[in-house]
Amino acid sequence: MNPEKGKLYLIPCPMGDVPPLAVLPISIKNTIEKIDHYIVEHQKNARRFIKSISPEKEQFSLKLQEINKYTQPEEIPAMLNPCLEGFDVGVISDAGCPGIADPGARAVHYAHDKGIKVVPLVGPSSILLAMMASGLNGQNFTFNGYLPIDKSERKSELKRLEKLSKDFDQSQLFIETPYRNNQMLQSLTDILNPQTRICVACDITLPSEYIKTAPTSVWKKIKVDLHKRPTLFIIHG
Repeated sequence: MNPEKGKLYLIPCPMGDVPPLAVLPISIKNTIEKIDHYIVEHQKNARRFIKSISPEKEQFSLKLQEINKYTQPEEIPAMLNPCLEGFDVGVISDAGCPGIADPGARAVHYAHDKGIKVVPLVGPSSILLAMMASGLNGQNFTFNGYLPIDKSERKSELKRLEKLSKDFDQSQLFIETPYRNNQMLQSLTDILNPQTRICVACDITLPSEYIKTAPTSVWKKIKVDLHKRPTLFIIHG
């Protein structure tokens, strides 16, 4: 007789160095205390998070498997074997919600294929929090991930997204590698129309949080250092 399948829990974590329960509900702590099997982006980061929210949990009991951009598709199904054996498994990202702009989505894909129940838990999402605070259209928006690095390709993409936002009243969100954030903001002020609104949402939920929405013409006069700070950009023409 086959055991009842375990569940796949999607476990959010803080987006920076803050006490976990300052941004997470107690249900996250309760879930971690009952799970020993995890699929994580980086073991070191996951162990640090688990210890911070549940100090009494024995680290030697944890069974962690990594999923990241180097993970091959054929490696993923085996990560869910504990669920097939009746054990619950948790998915933990490096920051924020697993499965959103995160390699954990690949594990969730296979869970559905294998008939494993997926349980998303409440926690901070930089995309949703940025949209909430932006004052831009939260009923019609698109997350575009990373934009091209090449300057000419980036310019074309920004103009395309600006036109989309204007034609369809659709907010356009994207991110950049943190050490290139200042260059991205410079590109926005150089390329976009003066009236296009830009939201910069930086260090969300952290003490250093900075969120501001203003037209391009105003951003040209603003001095802010975004270097190596997790930032989400939103534009709306």
